[in-house]
Amino acid sequence: MSHSPAPHTSVRTTEESATVAIRVQDVSKLYEMYETPRDRLKQFVVPLLCRALPPLRRLFSSGISSVPTFYKEFCALRNVSFEIAKGETVGIIGRNGSGKSTLLQIICGTLSPSSGSIQTSGRIAALLELGSGFNPEFTGHENVYINAKVLGLSKGDVDARFDEIVAFADIGDFIDQPVKTYSSGMYVRLAFAVIAHVDADILIVDEALAVGDIFFQQKCMRYLRDFQARDGTVVFVSHDTSAVINLCDRAILLSRENGIVVGKADAIAQIYIQELYAERDQSVPLSGKTTATDTAANRSSLDSNGASAVTCYRSGDLPANPIRITPFRHDADCFGKGGIKIVDAWFESPGGARTYTVNGGDPVSFCIRAEARQGIDHAAFGLMIKDRLGQYVFTESTDLAYRNGPPAIGPGDVVLATFSFLMPVLISGDYSMNVAVAEGIGDDHIQHHWINDAVALHSLKGRVVFGICGLHDMSMEIRVTAAQQSEAG
Repeated sequence: MSHSPAPHTSVRTTEESATVAIRVQDVSKLYEMYETPRDRLKQFVVPLLCRALPPLRRLFSSGISSVPTFYKEFCALRNVSFEIAKGETVGIIGRNGSGKSTLLQIICGTLSPSSGSIQTSGRIAALLELGSGFNPEFTGHENVYINAKVLGLSKGDVDARFDEIVAFADIGDFIDQPVKTYSSGMYVRLAFAVIAHVDADILIVDEALAVGDIFFQQKCMRYLRDFQARDGTVVFVSHDTSAVINLCDRAILLSRENGIVVGKADAIAQIYIQELYAERDQSVPLSGKTTATDTAANRSSLDSNGASAVTCYRSGDLPANPIRITPFRHDADCFGKGGIKIVDAWFESPGGARTYTVNGGDPVSFCIRAEARQGIDHAAFGLMIKDRLGQYVFTESTDLAYRNGPPAIGPGDVVLATFSFLMPVLISGDYSMNVAVAEGIGDDHIQHHWINDAVALHSLKGRVVFGICGLHDMSMEIRVTAAQQSEAG
């Protein structure tokens, strides 16, 4: 059985598509799976011979009227339908093998569906997988022109934007080297730099962004937020439910068991997590044995006077949360009026020495040094810790603390602002810090110097798995009351 490709159309002017960016209607994708190369050859030759020689057809089909096939069908997508409105951000999630990549390629037009139809309105730019759209033998310079041309830009358009693309990618002299010499992070930098400068109406981004360093990830997240603010349409593909909830208005779950489920991002994330645990429950039976260390050091028996025995299990020392810190980035992206300028920022240990490694829960200080170029009234220093999605995890400012007695700052003064606190217990992963200094009270202020991603934090490991951070000074205890035994009759 052969499948003729279904149409993929780009709709730009019809009244029906005025508010719809992507419409997917009853899309299915079937693949022919062959056990051996010989079967693939048979499938190519035998149907041709059967059509040309009816007696041969009867021989191969053994009395069956249809032309024989030598493959099994695999259905990657079945009857998928949904719409994405213009200006909407929609996440697509699902387990491996659920058809996410297939669906994205069909939306982009690089793969044809077996049945159903796709309609898109506007220019699509996609970052699907490492190296897609690049010729590894060509240089980065050449690939920028090729990729931008594929995405609809003329040579003149690329000429006008080339310097901006190279600056965004920030890969230095490698722009003139063959792409096959690039690291995975450099691939992503150049690919995202191109799609960020082609005036796309629809952005399709998958988890390829995760391979970039934290500074480039934050740059991409700032671009995505700005693209969303300009009513751009975003399709974001991820296994990370927190990322989907944080970035997306709605989500689409592709599921082998339940087909396609569409709804609010947080509701779909809950269904996805339930499916993951249901799969684990079926594949990994629970053992009746505890994995806790059962020693006299961490448990005690509390039974007395014939009452039910109560065993108390106390936790030992909790795992450390080592966090590596990078030096201050003097060339980080920044903006502001410039009346006072931040020249350095760093962490200090309780003894006052600079440190580039701390543990979650330890006392630390974060210092910001600035130089005033003019007199500043009501100076306010601030710090912001962000996760890899650009979501603010912690923020703090001197604004409220000094409203009744602001420091006097004159031209040429050097100012040191110090924040002392217990270091947050962070989930394993990458974080970055913004630092800023403004003049004024509350929202009525002048921003003099705001630095994006001035310092990076890398949490090497930690006890926290979900959420944002753990609690300080944590101790744990579990008490088990034994079931009462019935007396023998």
